[in-house]
Amino acid sequence: MDAATLWQRYQDWLYYHEGLEFYLDVSRMRFDDAFVAQLQPKFEKAFQDMAALEGGAIANPDEDRMVGHYWLRNPDLAPTPEIKHDITQTIEQIETFTRKIHSGAIHPPQAPRFTDILSIGIGGSALGPQFVAEALSPDFPPLGIHFIDNTDPAGIDRVLTRLRNRLASTLVIVISKSGETPEPRNGMLEVKRTYAGQNLDFSHYAIAITTPDSKLDQLAQSERWLATFPMFDWVGGRTSEMSAVGLLPAALQGINIQAMLAGAKEMDDATRVPDIKNNPAALLALSWYYAGNGRGEKDMVLLPYKDSLLLFSRYLQQLVMESLGKEKDLDGNVVNQGIAVYGNKGSTDQHAYVQQLREGVPNFFATFIEVLEDRQGSSPELEPGTTSGDYLSGFLQGTRQALYDNHRDSITATIPQVNPRTVGALIALYERAVGLYGSLINVNAYHQPGVEAGKKAAAAVLGLQKRVLQILEDESRSISLAELAEKAQATDQVETIYKILRHLYANKRGVILNGNFGDPRSLTVSIN
Repeated sequence: MDAATLWQRYQDWLYYHEGLEFYLDVSRMRFDDAFVAQLQPKFEKAFQDMAALEGGAIANPDEDRMVGHYWLRNPDLAPTPEIKHDITQTIEQIETFTRKIHSGAIHPPQAPRFTDILSIGIGGSALGPQFVAEALSPDFPPLGIHFIDNTDPAGIDRVLTRLRNRLASTLVIVISKSGETPEPRNGMLEVKRTYAGQNLDFSHYAIAITTPDSKLDQLAQSERWLATFPMFDWVGGRTSEMSAVGLLPAALQGINIQAMLAGAKEMDDATRVPDIKNNPAALLALSWYYAGNGRGEKDMVLLPYKDSLLLFSRYLQQLVMESLGKEKDLDGNVVNQGIAVYGNKGSTDQHAYVQQLREGVPNFFATFIEVLEDRQGSSPELEPGTTSGDYLSGFLQGTRQALYDNHRDSITATIPQVNPRTVGALIALYERAVGLYGSLINVNAYHQPGVEAGKKAAAAVLGLQKRVLQILEDESRSISLAELAEKAQATDQVETIYKILRHLYANKRGVILNGNFGDPRSLTVSIN
């Protein structure tokens, strides 16, 4: 297209929301009017599906659950008075607790104030709070936040070492819906032991965010932790940022959670409009469908041009990939759906992978996140009439044009500044886009059977490890891997047994391996 035609297409397809000062530009996606018309019936169904979801329909049949994250920022939409009450009461509880922490009315036994937060969670219980902390936490927050989001011992040690001189003023938030997920449970047990090592009573520092009457809730109640906050069974981890999971740590950092909720609510209202051109989430879903032929054939490369949005792509990886990455559709057909998401930030990544994006395999579409405000306050001119922010804006516009010139499509979302309201709006926008796109491709965006399968497989490995160690304790001699596998009744899992033993040997856990380590078949094993 020539410049005049592109300018007209930009005007034809530009979405603008006056209240949020939010722009969405899909003009550099090369769909035509016939394509939009072809998808119109699918969108009509998608709008109906979303309305049913918000009305309280069972959207996660695997767990017989409703999906109600939209109610979190508009409790009036909740399907029952009880759910509305639970939402409003939780927000009040968060705000009251936060005031008491900030004022020192609730304080640790050995200090006048809490200085830090240690958040222990996994998946959506970590990714959302991490993204929001990076985007919105003030430079000098009332409490600084740190995360344990894995069961990596060295990673846990690194966080605890950094906090060792402030452990006595560190508030610990343990986030787990069931209380049985291994990663947060392991993190809690390790942290609890570290507190005991400094003669600190963990219960005076601990908060639980969990489902009422879960194992974690029972533990917190029996040990008299500082507080517990609910996780609702109708909120999935990847859509939990507007629940206590995200709101409590944000509020403790001094982030305006009411503004986050208001921004999300306003975007929710905008994305309920049953008209593709006047619904920004529908425009995103339309663009995703076009880019990947409704099959996820192209990756989504996310490039926010603002340092504080560094973790947005990581947050969206779970939201998009866990929601849409499904083997079967709603009719039971094998479809292997999904959209891969990766990215970091501009302009840094122009120097990392834009060369391939422009000239390499055309297996992606780009999403630029533009922030109009360069900084709070004026910027110095680095040369006559040009600031650092001018360069950043120029790099975004130039990269967008360079990609389009070489037949690489892109979407651009523009916000006025990074603040609680716009971050809440971005989260709500992508939550709705995922829901609409899931309907377009006929998959359930609200369950995650593949994640559950991975958890079961990991549990099986740990069960096998216990059997193997018991056999070795009963043996008085070294035995081969093959013999050990036969005794464990796991002859089809010799490789797994070998890797278990190699791990135990490397960590000096009492396993002795002899033989040629380059030839696992030659190894014999015994135990101290």
